[in-house]
Amino acid sequence: MALMISPPGVVGLDAGARRKAIRRSRRGRFFWLRLAAAVVITLIMFFPIYWMLVTAFSTREDLYLPGLHLWPAHFTLDNFRTPFNDFPIWSWFRNSAVITLLTTGITVVVNLLAGYAFAKIPFRGRNALFLLLLSTMMIPVQAIMVPQFTLSIDLGLFGNIWSVILPESAAVFGIFLARQFFLAIPDELVEAARVDGCGQFRTFFSIVMPLCKPLVAVLVLLAFMNEWNALAWPLIALFSNQELFTLPLGIVTDLKGQYTSDYGAIMAINLLAILPMVILFVSFQRYFVQGLARSGIK
Repeated sequence: MALMISPPGVVGLDAGARRKAIRRSRRGRFFWLRLAAAVVITLIMFFPIYWMLVTAFSTREDLYLPGLHLWPAHFTLDNFRTPFNDFPIWSWFRNSAVITLLTTGITVVVNLLAGYAFAKIPFRGRNALFLLLLSTMMIPVQAIMVPQFTLSIDLGLFGNIWSVILPESAAVFGIFLARQFFLAIPDELVEAARVDGCGQFRTFFSIVMPLCKPLVAVLVLLAFMNEWNALAWPLIALFSNQELFTLPLGIVTDLKGQYTSDYGAIMAINLLAILPMVILFVSFQRYFVQGLARSGIK
């Protein structure tokens, strides 16, 4: 004889109601488990940001006190004031903004046009060309820096902002993402536009683009984040022209000294540096999730 143990509150119910009560009880337990896991993961991921806040508002003497301090012993704003007086922070911000906005704009346009061509325009060798393009993602970035460096010198771009912008403007992952998104758009919609007399560009801009807000949001976020945080290639391309240094270059080469480091000032400027990305992500968060979901990438 089987012995069934029912959760509290389900005794006295018929078989169907008892099963529903047991399922609700299990869903309730899993909900709280998922909620607890989400809270723990969120705290772990947020702790570096919190640690930056504590360091940015602490005095230099407090940073070297022994033990773990989760709150500033003496609250100060000097870590925000001093770098602006001693270093060209505004110039770094301006250079980062110009390079990032130009790169993001060109990257998004290239990704959209290339993705649409690979998804909706039939031509000989399309799949082979796309696979060849994807294979370039397997080449380490460090392996192409030397040819990229010599090419920028041959083109007369070395030490110019275009030596940073142009190599970053054809992100292969963005083209792949755009192609996956356009594949989900019915071919009948594109063919109907062509039957009505629309050319390729009219079909793309008037029929397809209004459906691509989530995709554009994803591409803008990815391109902006990639270029705003870029360090290695801008350091090589702009090393001969420090007036064009971006914010990450300024923090690494000037704000962080070779032998000493003002960690409070570094954390303060880093906090200001992440603000544009936070604002952009919060503004496009809804479209970002939709774009990734509709591109089949989860």
